[in-house]
This record gives sequence, C-alpha cells and structure tokens, in this order.
Amino acid sequence: MRVLLKDGSVLEQGKWKQTDVAIENGVIVARGEQLSFPAEKVFDCRGFALFPGFVDVHVHLREPGFSYKETIATGSAACAHGGYTTVCAMPNLNPAPDNSEHLAVEEALIQGEAVIDVRPYASITMGQKGEGELTDMAALSGRVCGFSDDGRGVKTAETMREAMQKCKAADSIIAAHCEDMSWIPAGGAIHDGAFAKAHGIPGIPSESEWKPIERDIALCRETGCRYHVCHISTKESVALIRQAKAEGLPVTCETGPHYLVLCDEDLQDDGRFRMNPPIRSATDRDALLEGLLDGTIDCIATDHAPHSAEEKSGGLRGSLNGIVGLECAFPVLYTQLVQTGVVPLELLLDRLCVRPRRIFGLPGGEIAEGQPADLTVLDLDDPHVISAADFRSLGKATPFHGWGVSA
Repeated sequence: MRVLLKDGSVLEQGKWKQTDVAIENGVIVARGEQLSFPAEKVFDCRGFALFPGFVDVHVHLREPGFSYKETIATGSAACAHGGYTTVCAMPNLNPAPDNSEHLAVEEALIQGEAVIDVRPYASITMGQKGEGELTDMAALSGRVCGFSDDGRGVKTAETMREAMQKCKAADSIIAAHCEDMSWIPAGGAIHDGAFAKAHGIPGIPSESEWKPIERDIALCRETGCRYHVCHISTKESVALIRQAKAEGLPVTCETGPHYLVLCDEDLQDDGRFRMNPPIRSATDRDALLEGLLDGTIDCIATDHAPHSAEEKSGGLRGSLNGIVGLECAFPVLYTQLVQTGVVPLELLLDRLCVRPRRIFGLPGGEIAEGQPADLTVLDLDDPHVISAADFRSLGKATPFHGWGVSA
C-alpha cells in the first residue's frame, strides 16, 4: 500500500516546515515538498501537524481477565483516538504474564484485536505478588518490553536485588511500582494534605513512594540494572532520581499528565479523582514540572486504568484506584503547559515520542526516510470541551471531563 500525506506541518528546531510524506508498506520512503508519488491513498494534511506517533509506556488494557473494564480492542482504539501509536501494557491481568503460556494468551489477544503496536510487560514475580518466586526473565525478555509488578511494590530489598540481577543478565529493564504499604493508614485514599485533613479522609504520605525509590536506587547502584520508576508524584522522588542520574546510574522515570496539571487543592469527592499514587500538593506538582524541564523526568505516561462505572461510583473513599487519560492527554498538556509557556512543544514531544522509545528499545521517533510510518496527525487549532462520553475506552473516569482544550 502506497500512502501520501500532503502538506502537513512538521516541527524541526523550533520552526514549522510544510512537507509531504510518502509511505510504502508502512515505511517512510520519501519526504519533501510537492512529492510526485504514485499513491493509492492521498490525505490532505494542510493545516495539521505531523508528529512521530505518541508512546505511552504505562497503560492497563485489562485483557485477559478483566474485559468488563476494557478490552484490547477498545483500549487500543482509545490509544489511536488520542494519537498513541505504541503502548506498553501492564501485567496485572488474569492470568498474569508470568510464564510463556500465560504470556501467549495476552499475545494472541494483541495479535487479533489491537489496532496499534501494543508491547506487553511480563511480571517480576510469579502471580505478580510482589514477593516470592521470580519469573524466568531470561526466557521471557525477548517477548516483552520489560518487567513490572505494577499495582504492587516489590516488598523486600532481597527480592528486588535478585530481580535486578536477573533482569540485567537478561538485558531488560524493570519498571517499578514504588509503594510501601507500611506507610499507608487503613482507608488511605488521597494525598496526606490539606484536603484530606479538611474532609477527614486518611491520607497517603509521600514516604510511601519515595522510600522504595531510595531503596531501589541503592540496589541499582549495586547491580547496574536498568531501572525505570513508574508514575512519580512527589518532590522527594524527583530529587532522588535527579541525584541518581547525576551519578550516572541507569535510572529513568515517568510521571502522568494529572500530576503535572493538578494538585490536591483541585480534588473533588468523586471517583474520577482517585488514583494511585494520589494527586499530591502544589509543591509536588511544581517539583515535577521542574523535573520535566531539567530532564529528570523522561516520559509522560497516562497510567490509563479503566474501571466500570460502578467501581468508580464510591467517591474518594469508596472507588477503586485508577483513571483514564489516553484520549485527552495531549490536548490537556498542550493547552495547560505549552500554550501557557510553561513547557516548550519540542520538550513535550520528546517526552511523548522520543525518550520513551529510546528507554524501552522501541522503533520510530523520527519522520525520516527509512523510518517506520509511525505518525500522529493532529489539529492544533481545535477548541473543544473534553467529554468522557466521546471516549472509545470503556472507562470514563477522568478528572479532565468538562475541561476546555484548544487541540
């Protein structure tokens, strides 16, 4: 199949350049102005921006095991709707992808249903329990993007040390959910801040996140394993990772759109504001923005985590953790951070398109000859109001419902 994208706008070195992109069998074969190319399909992209396809290294597609929340088909359609062409799917599934047979179940669903490139994680521990026997990382590493027990922290330093040693030997990466449950009081639902105190809700202290990160960085120093920290939310986490990078350790991290544009002053007693880790203080949010700008934070990942309407109907206290964000992440980030002058567009694209690929060994990231035609086409002048009813995802719980955005 030959496809021609006509007169799209590409951002290079801070300047927009109008260009055609010729694609044959999924590969970019030419780029330039007024290309002569015998295409079977021609798309007029005048007035639209052409970007390398967005990557999200942290999504929950819920299959196998929880198809009432999301399916590979609906989740990957949501990815495409939001401009994501490649995503890494977390392993909190049933069965968990902890051996070859269980992983094959997920792979078959992806092969049959996904409309974009979906890369699975395997779990760190058998049954994704955060403790006990480790998975056979050497056997699984060639089929997965990395290893994670997301949703659970690895409970002990001994288990994480062994996991890092095995992961390094397999030349893979650990994507760590850093949460020490011993810090969290019964009923802990939101950040231990002013809103929690004012409403009598048990608060989740920042130590529950940054203490495990501190432990794991020491283990990374010892083992040399590539180590990626999932969904950081606290200023202490930023400082620890910044120092680890200054030491030259193979440490990377991600944060989510909601942590960059919201703080606990914005909370409402609604399940669409409950996620794990929780939205933190304004000081934490500002530290995350600083970390994004100075290169400490490598990726922006949505942690797309759909649940049923019933599971999100219990307010802050009674809802399950998790929100959706694939279909509104870029409009929110572009409107709130780029158009306000807080974050340059090139930096945002680096964290959405380039660095995630580099960290996880994913192809693409350039609009250039010989590269995969892994592209996102967007209208940057499309003012509208985000409505969860328009989402392709089965999950509708997002704190951004009703927000006005400009793209």
